Amino acid sequence: MVFLWLKRYMPRSLYGRAFLILLLPVTSLLLVVSVVSAQRLFEGVTRQMTVSAAREVQLLRESQDPEPLASALSIAVRAVPPKDVPVTNHRHWYDATGIVIISTLEEHLQHLLAVDLSHPQYVGLYLQGDDGPLRLTLDRRRFSVSNLHQLFVNMVFFGVVMTLIAYLYLRNQLRPITRLASAAEAYGRGRTVPYRAAGATEVRAAGNAFLDMRARIDRQIEQRTLMLSGVSHDLRTPLTRLKLSLAMLDSDEDRDPMLRDVRDMERLLDAFLDFARGASEGEAEPVDPAALLRRIVEDCTRSNVPVTLHEVTGTGTVMLRKLAIRRAIDNLIGNAVRYGTHAELSMVLTDRTLRIRVEDDGPGIPEERIDEALRPFTRLEASRNQDKGPGVGLGLSIALDIARAHGGSLRLGPSQRLGGLCADLVIAR
Repeated sequence: MVFLWLKRYMPRSLYGRAFLILLLPVTSLLLVVSVVSAQRLFEGVTRQMTVSAAREVQLLRESQDPEPLASALSIAVRAVPPKDVPVTNHRHWYDATGIVIISTLEEHLQHLLAVDLSHPQYVGLYLQGDDGPLRLTLDRRRFSVSNLHQLFVNMVFFGVVMTLIAYLYLRNQLRPITRLASAAEAYGRGRTVPYRAAGATEVRAAGNAFLDMRARIDRQIEQRTLMLSGVSHDLRTPLTRLKLSLAMLDSDEDRDPMLRDVRDMERLLDAFLDFARGASEGEAEPVDPAALLRRIVEDCTRSNVPVTLHEVTGTGTVMLRKLAIRRAIDNLIGNAVRYGTHAELSMVLTDRTLRIRVEDDGPGIPEERIDEALRPFTRLEASRNQDKGPGVGLGLSIALDIARAHGGSLRLGPSQRLGGLCADLVIAR
């Protein structure tokens, strides 16, 4: 719970998280070890070099004839007035070896007044001489190594090279996982893409399990469709005989009610068959949803169905199973005009989603019973009148199955404009 705030900064993709898991510990360990090793190494070297320089300075101070010795040691010596002597030592904040130089000089030079490390190439030492303060100028290379950055340059260079090699290897290992995720996502949207299990043993096992699951689901859908198709075909034969027998009756009073019952039974069989097909008809193809809605409205107008197109926003095509989507919209329209007097269609197409809305002015569905309304073979007697039509409670279920087969969902709620039911068919692009 303490680290929940870190989630917003974590990578979202599998590549990013795996690369972070690989890079963060290795980089941290390499950085700590390199810094500690460099610090120990350069501190020891700097201390030894500073001790040698301090001994030369001490030898020069104790010499009776310092000028030839100063020339031989390449040390510039000059007298300075007391006011020019710094009160404190001067050192840049980024000078890593300066602290070691100052502490070592203070330890080995008794008459040291101050150390000036402000110049990158020279070191200024202020000593108390017999006749007053002296300034000794020495080359900085006599106190510390000049190529301190080489270790860090090599560390960064080889660290980047090894990280790139590790990334390439990691990408090859993660590619089968992303292919599996893409195949599963495509199958969830009603498309079957070629997929072959590859990669490590665990990834192969997951891929083979996905292939087996996809095959079982396809077989189950095919068996359900074949079963209901067979039942529907077998029942249509006696129903046809009944219709012929009823047509031969002389009394209209006895014949008409029974013919209506036979026609209702045929519609129920068609509903069962539509439910069995679901979204399995046809292959996904680029479809212009705006043109599809206009065609549906035109067909409804010719059939005297009170449907109008309210609003269309966005242009483009979406990968859809055209027959299945049309069946879902037709079911929503039929549900709307059965319990209301008018239905309106609208569409919003964005870069990420397609939303098709069907609204009516009927009684609507109570919010607490929306989940129940989406179940197959369920009719809400309290909110839907059974006398409105011979439906068997599969219209919304079929629309929901088709939406899920396209990777989307069906959302039900109250219509703010018409006051009835608002059904949103939302599909991810």
